[in-house]
Amino acid sequence: MSTSPTASTSRRHHEHTPVRSDRCRSFKKSKSDKVLPEACVSITTFNILAPIYKRIGNEDCRESQYHDAWFKRNAEIINMLTLKRSSIICLQEFWLGNEELVHLYEESFGCAGYDTFRLARTSDRGDGLLTAINRDRISVLNCKDLKFNDCGDRVAQFFHLRVRVPFFKRNQIAEQQLLLVNTHLLFPHDSNFCLVRLGQVYKILECLEQFKVEYGLASAPVILCGDWNGSKRGHVYKFLRSQGFVSCYDSAHSYNDNDAHQWVSHRNHRGNICGVDFIWLRNPSNNLQSLSTSWGQAVLGIIMTKMCEAGLSWKDILGCIQPKGMAIKLTLYDLQRMLHQRGLTERCAESLISEEIQVLMQSLYVDASDLIDSSAEVMLPMAGSILNKGIQSSNNGLRASKEMTWAASPPTDVFNSSVRSETAPGLAIQDASLFPPEVELGLWPEDYVLSDHAPLTASFRPRRACD
Repeated sequence: MSTSPTASTSRRHHEHTPVRSDRCRSFKKSKSDKVLPEACVSITTFNILAPIYKRIGNEDCRESQYHDAWFKRNAEIINMLTLKRSSIICLQEFWLGNEELVHLYEESFGCAGYDTFRLARTSDRGDGLLTAINRDRISVLNCKDLKFNDCGDRVAQFFHLRVRVPFFKRNQIAEQQLLLVNTHLLFPHDSNFCLVRLGQVYKILECLEQFKVEYGLASAPVILCGDWNGSKRGHVYKFLRSQGFVSCYDSAHSYNDNDAHQWVSHRNHRGNICGVDFIWLRNPSNNLQSLSTSWGQAVLGIIMTKMCEAGLSWKDILGCIQPKGMAIKLTLYDLQRMLHQRGLTERCAESLISEEIQVLMQSLYVDASDLIDSSAEVMLPMAGSILNKGIQSSNNGLRASKEMTWAASPPTDVFNSSVRSETAPGLAIQDASLFPPEVELGLWPEDYVLSDHAPLTASFRPRRACD
């Protein structure tokens, strides 16, 4: 069983004084540090690069071997985050295996007015997630752990929050409830890992929907934060878009799906720069496609892409599964054979397992008239065209290995009708920014040393009828 989230509420002064670097001083003056009005909620997500992973000099040398180096860098990170004073801070690659570093963050955040919640990755990986929530502005009504128990040992944190500060003047609406997720998806070492990442997102959304139904939170907006280890060109991005989520940074800057080159947020261990850190918003009024339908389309998109990469045309693919060219239901054996041929079955740890194939099969129909012989790149929308529009949602979900625990029972007065009637209709994205500012131009500055990721901050206001 997974352990309950740990909340730290200490207000004692920290024994260490964080060092203020030049880069932190420049951050204080940047546009992302502007003072937000009381009616706003701001969220910062940041992969802080655990010292056990940060390379120094060569492949075998890690920053964790040099106390002064990792302590100074993390003290600067704390300075940057506390100067910004976001309402919520979501950190990934938090080094939970080092008690001194945990104490440094929890005491510093505690003195700055935050409660902290941490969750370790499974299999004693050494790092995990830490979420800090401003106790003066936000109440944590419930929190939940999700452990994927897959090959990446990744985890996610769920929060049901109530913003105490009034969102509107003249006491029209007293508070806003929202659901928040902090996560860090698997790194895509090769294309097969895309299926694992899709599965991780599916589980997150499945649990969110379960929670909303159980506690009557259909009107609560949802915010997803973290390192998604995938760009705007990937299937995870398209999957989230199909579920009504909006990238806050892209929305604030009026970027579309073709503007992936406009900004970056990460320089990975291969030296590539890319945009992988997102804050996603979904308001309750968005019309959503069935969750299992979207997942099936995304998985099928990957399968078809791999087949086309192998040199097969649409006619070839059709011939593999429909020798007579008739519109028939694809059999489980046929689909398993296709997946096995492309290295996507459970013989590999990162592959689809039988239960997931069964879920896919429950909704998958192939119509010969919908398969088009095309040399164009196979993307998610094309994969969606070969799924029957009458797909029924699966009630089975994905792997049964996920573990969830509740930190506390929700207060009974939170979910009564009078509280729900006061809930705001949703959130509007007010602003979003990345630091350092060069990354907003698609560049990675060599003098930036806080992490190999850029912190992303988004601010929100109550949504009005004109939004």
